[in-house]
Amino acid sequence: MPDLVRDVDLVGGTGILQGTFDNVEGTFDNVEGTFDNVDGAFDNIEGTSDAVEGTFDAVEGTFDLGEGTTVWHLVLDVSVVDGPFLITMCLIAAAFFIYLLGRGDGWSWVLTAIVVLVVGAIVGGGILWVAVNVLDSFGGPVADDTWLWISAAFAGIALAIWNLWHSRWWRKLIAVVAIPVFSLTAMFGINAAYGLDPTLGALLGISTADTIDVDPPGETAAADPAEPLYLTWTPPPDMPATGTIGIVGDGVPNTNSGFPARPAQLYLPPAALVTDAPRLPLVIMMMGQPGDPEASFIGAVLDGFAAEHDGLAPIALVVDQLGDPAQDPLCLDTDLGDVETYLMQDVVPWARANLNVLQGRQFTTVAGYSNGGGCAAYFGAKHPDVFGNLLAISPVEFAGAERRDDVLASAFDGDKLAYNAVKPANIMAAMAPYPDTTAIFTVGANDGAFVPGTQRLADAALAAGMATTFFLVPDADHGVSGLNGGLEKGFEVLYPRLGLSER
Repeated sequence: MPDLVRDVDLVGGTGILQGTFDNVEGTFDNVEGTFDNVDGAFDNIEGTSDAVEGTFDAVEGTFDLGEGTTVWHLVLDVSVVDGPFLITMCLIAAAFFIYLLGRGDGWSWVLTAIVVLVVGAIVGGGILWVAVNVLDSFGGPVADDTWLWISAAFAGIALAIWNLWHSRWWRKLIAVVAIPVFSLTAMFGINAAYGLDPTLGALLGISTADTIDVDPPGETAAADPAEPLYLTWTPPPDMPATGTIGIVGDGVPNTNSGFPARPAQLYLPPAALVTDAPRLPLVIMMMGQPGDPEASFIGAVLDGFAAEHDGLAPIALVVDQLGDPAQDPLCLDTDLGDVETYLMQDVVPWARANLNVLQGRQFTTVAGYSNGGGCAAYFGAKHPDVFGNLLAISPVEFAGAERRDDVLASAFDGDKLAYNAVKPANIMAAMAPYPDTTAIFTVGANDGAFVPGTQRLADAALAAGMATTFFLVPDADHGVSGLNGGLEKGFEVLYPRLGLSER
């Protein structure tokens, strides 16, 4: 192979440039195979995470720092969305990139490097475009930053591959190491853009949350109070300043459904942590796909509300509607799992029997974000006898909306009537009127792919007689900004309804 770094002739260069591009093309013919291997590697992340979790469990007691904290907890709790970690990753990637750029000098190398970087960026952007628009690998559009990170990563990887030819062994070694560095930096950058996996543990699917042992309130619950709770509640002096989040001890049984849900997480507000705690409203929430039943987001927002309302906030139970985060059972009873049976016949009865919550539908809210938001719209529309309130944050408009033809064929055997019957807007129209249901629909103002569907859901709820709020979260997208903004608006509307504040 000719040394293209030295052989590019800018004066008589048409023929040699053609040769350059032929070699570039030949080089990038190998990229697909390279990234097939990368794809296979990432397919194994779940198994790797399981192995890592097992390893951490095995050594957890080795480096105990007191009160349940271990070295491994500290590592898993490192923030990967901002601060020193992400800055360090970017600096390391920049150092590798600068070194790889320094392979040659003169205009011949400048031209070669530009060609390699541009072709790499185009390849990366093309692969992402196919994954998003043809294969629907991510269940819808991706954040704008994703396009930048993927293109930059592929450009860097292309430069690293180019450095493998006609170079010293140490340059080859550095080029090989640079490939995973560029890949990981892009992965962390994309994760930071969404902000939904803020720690290393969350990114790996390993929770460091403590376990909360649930103490059932008793067999006989008194009637729900006639007066709003905020009028009769006086916080004791020893009430904690914040609530607590943890994994439900012994889990939520799946006796009726058999659905293999991942462990649910529970948020208990300050008022729930005192002696003779009052019964509080209940929120059952579901997160997005892929995602974990993570209570930290709703817990942080409700802690803020509790701080302004004498420790009062709903008890929030965040449950798993996916089982496998790579699959979507559609929040229905399907071949992928009986999710509807799980939520309605396992989760709701368990929560009412085992958590110190008010029992009436007025005090019971189904909430969700993205995939979970679509589930909240579905359950809130179909089961108004159970849920007096629904909060759908950046929701999928209906089950499988992003791949409707595939869902129609695989889940409904081509039966359009059956598919239409489970779409929330159609359920609302069929079951109208809803005389006492509060519905909140929120979506990021910059979340163009989800705004129209969310608006249609809100319009359908309003037409069906629900007390409806539609809110565009300013400057928010489909990531954490849309989630937190939606939660804040949702509970601003719900607090008076739940008896936790004056109207």
